[in-house]
Amino acid sequence: MSKAIFSGRFISLTLVVLVLTIVCACNSNENLSNSNAPVVSNPPPTALPMPPLNGKSIEKMGWVLADGKHSSFGEFKGKVLILDFYATWCGPCRDSIPHLVALQSRYQDEVRVVGLNVGGEDDIERVPAFAHRFNIQYPLGQPDDDLVDLLLSDSQAIPQTFVFDRSGILAKRFIGFGYYTGAQIDQAVEAALQ
Repeated sequence: MSKAIFSGRFISLTLVVLVLTIVCACNSNENLSNSNAPVVSNPPPTALPMPPLNGKSIEKMGWVLADGKHSSFGEFKGKVLILDFYATWCGPCRDSIPHLVALQSRYQDEVRVVGLNVGGEDDIERVPAFAHRFNIQYPLGQPDDDLVDLLLSDSQAIPQTFVFDRSGILAKRFIGFGYYTGAQIDQAVEAALQ
């Protein structure tokens, strides 16, 4: 075998391994440990801990819907609330949306899914077409800065999906969307409904 063919195959194999490593790392939903990050209440069984509240009340934090109405976290007491931070250009976000649409449909009165766009100012104008394309029936809005600062302070990766139980306590946090994430979200919702 000539050196040129061997060298070309070696470079190709190296590039494939590098790309697979990057893809797997970006979509990883492994349990990460960060013992310095406090939680809102007792440590919940979550993939990553809640960032600190720093004296603020999450009850008053919220988001603005497309019609200009402001909703706050506290309005959803008694329901399981799923906050999904996404962008229309985010591939893993696009993968997670059909699962969230089905979840909202399955638990119509018990669970509320809210999609919160963090894709930037240019992304806001793309949301209506995005919602139509993915048949999104749950509310979509823009999160308050305080809510973004609280929930995404330790990681800006998206999608990030937060499942809060009926009492408003974080049940589970997911960063990214991989092969098993949909089933894990379902399990978190079932547990939060108890």
